[in-house]
Amino acid sequence: MMNFAFSEEQEMVRKVVRSFVDKEIMPFIGEWDEKGQFEVGIMKRLADLDLMGVCIPEEYGGSGMDYNTLAIVCEELERGDTAFRTAVSVHTGLNSLTLLQWGNEEQKQKYLVPQAQGKKIGAFGLTEPNAGSDVAALQTTATKDGDYYILNGSKTWISLCDYADHFLVFAYTDKSKKHKGISAFIVEREFEGFSSKAIKGKLGIRAGNTGEIFFDHVRVPKGNLLGEEGDGFKIAMSALDNGRFTVAAGACGQIMACLEASLKYCHERSTFGKEIGKHQLVQQMIAKMEAGLQMSRLLVYRAGWLKNEGKRNTRETSLAKWQACDFANEAANDAVQIHGAYGYSNEYPVERYLRNSKAPVIYEGTREIHTIMQAEYVLGYREDKPLSHTLPQWPFEPATANVK
Repeated sequence: MMNFAFSEEQEMVRKVVRSFVDKEIMPFIGEWDEKGQFEVGIMKRLADLDLMGVCIPEEYGGSGMDYNTLAIVCEELERGDTAFRTAVSVHTGLNSLTLLQWGNEEQKQKYLVPQAQGKKIGAFGLTEPNAGSDVAALQTTATKDGDYYILNGSKTWISLCDYADHFLVFAYTDKSKKHKGISAFIVEREFEGFSSKAIKGKLGIRAGNTGEIFFDHVRVPKGNLLGEEGDGFKIAMSALDNGRFTVAAGACGQIMACLEASLKYCHERSTFGKEIGKHQLVQQMIAKMEAGLQMSRLLVYRAGWLKNEGKRNTRETSLAKWQACDFANEAANDAVQIHGAYGYSNEYPVERYLRNSKAPVIYEGTREIHTIMQAEYVLGYREDKPLSHTLPQWPFEPATANVK
């Protein structure tokens, strides 16, 4: 049975993260956004608060909290700015949880533990210039050479490209098998032939680090193959279940930020002899934000409950990601409208919220991809099969399975 009440521990986490955002991000984010500056020190301070491995078991360096506590962290971080929620989404959602789900014991000790402790930063490399929604179109290859795989190719729109220590990279080991010939690898920044380059001129999330990574005959040890050869597509899809969950949770934080800024402005600004909050059309926009926030949270926490139960949640997470991101985009647009001409200026944060709100509607499955997925579930064209590797059920027990 789902329980929507937060525990004392979860309420404490929300309070800690909100205080951190108010003190460490809010006063400076306007400047960082304007300069296109990623403040990597925020990651270190999140690690000091034990927030880089929120739902990773304690035996692997994490805090051992449940998946909805991760949702709370992401919601509160995005209330400050999308850039820092994105960093946690990539590090924890896409990378660390995938290592927890698919890694062998040696890989977990070498890579997951320092990531969960915040001593190392993890990232995710799937998207390519010609392979976004169509994952099977990727061109990066991994050719076996003795005790190594030789990686050649590139990835784009990679968050933390210039700062991550470890990357989960997907490449073809056998193109003749199409998507069943994709494999996953753990690549270290220090491997010879690896390089990165930031993308400039982004519409939003300017305070985040996003760019390209390149592989020029990068030698990756066989021990860094995640799962088995050909498991890459399954691994990528399971990783997206985790990443999309954190994106959806973050979208709730964006709606919350839009609502807070709009409420403040509604009480400050008067027209026609009364506060603008007294006007019914403004109230309509405020009501839409509140409805979007509450509906999105219900979808997110339902998906989190399934994760806590160790159950497959692709369908539910897809719906949460699609709807929450759409609600956030609408909330940001309405927040600018409420602010009028001032909303078009960076004097108020809603201008940044609108710019930031567009990317989540695109990445980790576009709105259109999720629309198709949901329709296919309802029509019976799509059905989720049990994964060979699932996230451990919370509360976490010491791991005994999947040790190689």
